[in-house]
Parts: sequence; C-alpha cells; structure tokens
Amino acid sequence: MFLNKLCQKNLLKQIKIPALSQLAVSRTYSSTDPSFSETVDLAYASYESTSDENCTRPPLIILHGLLGSKNNWNSMSKAIHRTTGRKVISIDARNHGDSRHSSQHTYIHMAHDVMKLLKKLDLSKVSVLGHSMGGRTAMVLSLLCADLVSSLIVVDISPVKTSPQIYSMVSLFDAMSGVTIRSGIAMSKARKLADEQLKSIIPDINLRNFLITNLVQTNTGSYSWRVNLPALKENFQSHISCFPSNLKGLQYCGPSLFIGGSLSDYIGKYDLPDIQEYFPLAELTLVEGAGHWVHSQKPEKFLEVVCKFLAEK
Repeated sequence: MFLNKLCQKNLLKQIKIPALSQLAVSRTYSSTDPSFSETVDLAYASYESTSDENCTRPPLIILHGLLGSKNNWNSMSKAIHRTTGRKVISIDARNHGDSRHSSQHTYIHMAHDVMKLLKKLDLSKVSVLGHSMGGRTAMVLSLLCADLVSSLIVVDISPVKTSPQIYSMVSLFDAMSGVTIRSGIAMSKARKLADEQLKSIIPDINLRNFLITNLVQTNTGSYSWRVNLPALKENFQSHISCFPSNLKGLQYCGPSLFIGGSLSDYIGKYDLPDIQEYFPLAELTLVEGAGHWVHSQKPEKFLEVVCKFLAEK
C-alpha cells in the first residue's frame, strides 16, 4: 500500500483530503481514471550512465521551487549523479518550465503529478529532494505515498511556518506580467529589455536574472513567460504560500533531512520539534552563509550534505 500504516484507517477518517488524493491509497493508475483529468504530464531531465545498471540505490527525484525549472538544477543534478552513482531525475512542476499549464496549483495536485510520472517511468521507490515549493510537494508526496519514498530531502522550507518574505512573491508576478517586449528582436536584447523593466521593482540583480530564465520566444517571434503567471497568482495565497492543513495527523517515518540557510528565515533551528510531528526521523542542517537558495549560494557544502545523507540513508 502507498500510505504507511500510521496513515490508514483512523487518521484518514480524521482529515478531509480533496478527492484527487484518493489516488494515493490505490495501486491502480489507469489512464482512464477520471481523477487523472486533474493531473498533468510533467517534463523532466534524466541524468544517468551505463554504470547505473549496477547501482541498487533508488533514483533521486529533484523538484524545483516557485518560478524555477529543472534547468536551474542542471549542474547540481550532474554533480549528485557523479558523486553518488544514482540516477537523478529533475522535474518541471505544472505551470513551470516545459510542463503543461493548469488553472489548479496545489501541493496535492503537484504530488499526484509526480506520482503519475513515477508510474509512467515504472519507478516504485525513489528518494526525493525538493526546494521551497518543490520541498512542500516532496513532503506531501511522502505523507501520501510513504512506501514510494525511500528518503526525503527538503531544502529551506518547512510544513510548520512560512517566511514573511514569501508574500512579496505577488509583486514579482505583477512585475513580470507588466513586462512588454516587441516581437522579432534577438533573445539577448529581449533579456536586456526585460531586466530594465524589472529593475525599478526588483533591485536584486540575481533575482532578476533568475526570473528572466523564464523568458521564451514563440514560433511567431513574440516573447512570453513560460510560467503560468495568472494561475500562480490566483493560487498563491490559499495554496502555494502555506502547507496543506488537511494533512495534519499524517506521518512519513522514513529518513528525512531538512537543509536550511543560516541567513534564511524560512526555517530555523527551533522548528525541528514541530517538523518531527510530520517527519519523526527528521534531521536539520543549517548551511552557514546561505540564504533561501542554499544549493546555488553554497553549492559545494550543499552537495556534501546531500551526498552524505544519500550515502548513509
């Protein structure tokens, strides 16, 4: 069964999970199931080699954060694969990257999108690493499908609190929506124009560069954002900014590592007891000198911490 024994019977009677999550208690993943109309097909990149055939450890699934994509994890995915020998699969969430768009954007939906992909790839056991929004998706996946998750790594986010900074995301959605670029110009010039228009609202050049990775040119020569800004803005307050309250009482009892940045207020050293209500075996490591983007700000230390955990668990 996909739910661990603690999540069966009594606990499920105490909570109300949207109908979509009923997929979690069934081994049947039929493409004709009407519930699948609410899932979307996810784009992904796989990092593997011929020597992987000798690796008995589960593949590592990587889930990016809000307004990110699998491409942001390209270098780190290669490094983890090279260091651990595990197959690494980096996934684009719905409404991001090359994955399909949907008006719905909840952690329950995103967890089921991942379930569908893992079924398609015939993977019955995986380790999961998620950053920020992807971290919460990874948590929900592990709570609903404990038998599917070998180990869990969550980067700079928790199920018990949210940084006040997260609410500034709405201004980023609005700023991106307000960018206008004429058709037919070169991508380099389009990126420069986008940067100039975002600068007055977003002074941080690193953040602007991150957002501009979402700028794409269509077949007609026009420019657009590949993220579904209307859906993200519509779902942000009620679904993206907070952890699903209807999962209280569920537990994932497998190996769990929470990695935070010492300069970030998304997760702190005093949060561990509350985190362990959901993840009893959770450990917490804070990376000195890192903020919310731990993996890009302190990549060597991040790689060391992740690979050590994967080697031991």
